[in-house]
Amino acid sequence: MLRSKLSLLSLLLLAGVLSAAEAPKVTFLRDVAPILNKTGCTSGPCHGAAKGKNGFKLSLRGYDPQFDYETLLYDLSGRRFNRADPARSLMLAKPTQQVPHGGGLRFEIGSPYYKTIYNWIAQGVPFGDPAKDSVRRLEVEPKEMLMKAPGESAVVKVSAIFADGGQRDVTREAVVESNVPDLAAVTDSPVAVSVKAARIGEATLLVRYQGSFTTLPVTVLNPKPGFAWKPLPQNNYIDRLIDSKLERLKIQPSPAVDDAAFLRRASLDLKGQLPTPEEVQGFVANASKAKRSELIEKLIANPAYVDHWTLKWGDLLQNSRKYLGEKGAFEFREWIRDSIAQNKPYDRMVREMLLAKGSSYENPAANFYRVTRDPKPTMEKTTQVFLGVRMVCAQCHDHPFERWTQNQYYEMAAFFSAVGLRPGYEVGEEILYDQRQDYDMKHPKDGRVMNPKFILPATWRGPGARTDAALPTDAAPPTDAQRRQAYAEWLTARDNPFFAKSTVNRVWSYFFGRGIIDPVDDIRASNPPSNPALLDALAKDFVDHNFDLRHLMRTIANSRTYQASVATNEWNEKDGENFSHAIPRRLSAEELMDALALATGVRPVFPEAPPDTRAEQVTDPHVGKDGFLDLFGRPARESSCECERRSDLSLPQALNLVNGKTISDAVADAGGRVAKAILSGRPDRDLVTELYLSSLSRPPSAGELESGIKYLEGGAGRAARAQDLLWALVNSKAFLYNY
Repeated sequence: MLRSKLSLLSLLLLAGVLSAAEAPKVTFLRDVAPILNKTGCTSGPCHGAAKGKNGFKLSLRGYDPQFDYETLLYDLSGRRFNRADPARSLMLAKPTQQVPHGGGLRFEIGSPYYKTIYNWIAQGVPFGDPAKDSVRRLEVEPKEMLMKAPGESAVVKVSAIFADGGQRDVTREAVVESNVPDLAAVTDSPVAVSVKAARIGEATLLVRYQGSFTTLPVTVLNPKPGFAWKPLPQNNYIDRLIDSKLERLKIQPSPAVDDAAFLRRASLDLKGQLPTPEEVQGFVANASKAKRSELIEKLIANPAYVDHWTLKWGDLLQNSRKYLGEKGAFEFREWIRDSIAQNKPYDRMVREMLLAKGSSYENPAANFYRVTRDPKPTMEKTTQVFLGVRMVCAQCHDHPFERWTQNQYYEMAAFFSAVGLRPGYEVGEEILYDQRQDYDMKHPKDGRVMNPKFILPATWRGPGARTDAALPTDAAPPTDAQRRQAYAEWLTARDNPFFAKSTVNRVWSYFFGRGIIDPVDDIRASNPPSNPALLDALAKDFVDHNFDLRHLMRTIANSRTYQASVATNEWNEKDGENFSHAIPRRLSAEELMDALALATGVRPVFPEAPPDTRAEQVTDPHVGKDGFLDLFGRPARESSCECERRSDLSLPQALNLVNGKTISDAVADAGGRVAKAILSGRPDRDLVTELYLSSLSRPPSAGELESGIKYLEGGAGRAARAQDLLWALVNSKAFLYNY
């Protein structure tokens, strides 16, 4: 019965009902592959799975059209096609459920997709010409969606521009997804792709078609009447670019914090420490209009600034005795510390690591390679840390959400394939050198040797003269010992579009708790910046000042945006992406332990570390104090991802704060702040004030002061009551968070 039905359909097609003979030329690349992707045949749950489905495998999301084409044609002797009677082909019979199909109905008989595949089979299943049929780029209309209120809808149109210059409406075959579905909901119908605004805020649509990606920003404004922009002081270009967007979005920014809160915030962000009570009192009493800028300069010049940023870069570079040994970890830390203390230009610092060679003890920058060792993880680390690009997905297949291909993964890894390590003369020492043979990087599919190539165009700065000359991405840089030289010069080039942007974005996140692109080490087309103009301006300023990290931090800290209050208003209370107000951030593990030391007056004792060592001065994560640092999110430095450091607040952490020995022992220590104040005969008023200044970095309010004094006078055991008060303060959110 089925055979008769299919034969009849074939006759109708050949007779002209569907006109296969007169149909335009159909190719796999331009016409059929998009249908397989759209109908889900190449998805992970279907034939795109690692092992395929029911014995049939396609590449994930169609990343390898040549593989898919050959599989369809030649797998199982090509039984999926019947060129003599196309309608009887399994490629048509299964998705239309004329024969059993585990994937269910994918399209109807006689539908546009059916006709396209039928005509393709009838025309001899041509693959197509990649030079003509490949997609060069996508164009989306509108360029931006600005909706005035929740409930509004808009239609998306997607056009593909092909390599031969041709253009086609591919809205039906394109995949359009929202990164915030509960804000911008996408409805995909046979007629159109529409977007409906569900609530106030911003989202991004990812538009994907045949390996090409583009994005479409969606903004839903607050429909509440009565908004009137109230200009606030603008300290530099950061504020101007932030305000420009906020005014358009009808978001009123919060004013600046008071002096005490600013002092605490800036001290934590720039040097990782709370200010002392004396510093708080002096800063609040200072009447100078320039005192905030002067404070920023003072904090940057403080030795604790060097310790603070040495810790951060030690995390990213995975400085750990697990990989480097005790002496190696110490030497690498001292090299990082010296680079920070010198304010070494960041591009130079990176080049010194990438080009290092020789003894890991005599040239500590060489320790950079000892952590990853193999070319592939080394490449993944350099791109993630220095470019903000995660290449790891492309090791096994083309990146499903980005432009990077599997070929590019191995071409980039080839830059490091000549790096060799051998034992040195001292225990734990290794010698970094460039191998002369047996270092070819081979593709896992066919074993072909992959020559090093860059993943994006940038100005080439040749060694020596460093004159500008364009280096095409398809040109193979020098081989052997010069591979790393080529890579280092390309990566740190002034106009490498990722190097400066990823750096300023990462540093920005340290001051705001989130990046302009967030996560900071996942820069891709489908994860666009919340304020592109601001990111571009920061990157340009950074490059114009020769990659000066201190200048970058100074610029950020002096902005009104950074100094904004955590208090919100009716227009910005729901804003979490546009930096219209500060967002409280939990202190890092090391900041918290050092803050406890200042508040209680008791320094922790770290095994294997000199006396009076602060938590931020500890060499690596294998030195600790009763597990406190690890419990509160200190990274193990097993990964260079920012996500390894945790800033959450969990139940075990809360129990440790309430019942743990770290806080209780420090509060009750005989040599601590409370004990010294009691023995010196400090009046209750002064004692309460000192405890607030040392823990919350501000004097108590009139009500807090009265309550504190009343509690101390409430019975016997004045020392125990003072300890209780301090214990309550260091367990408060005001102490645990940077606000």
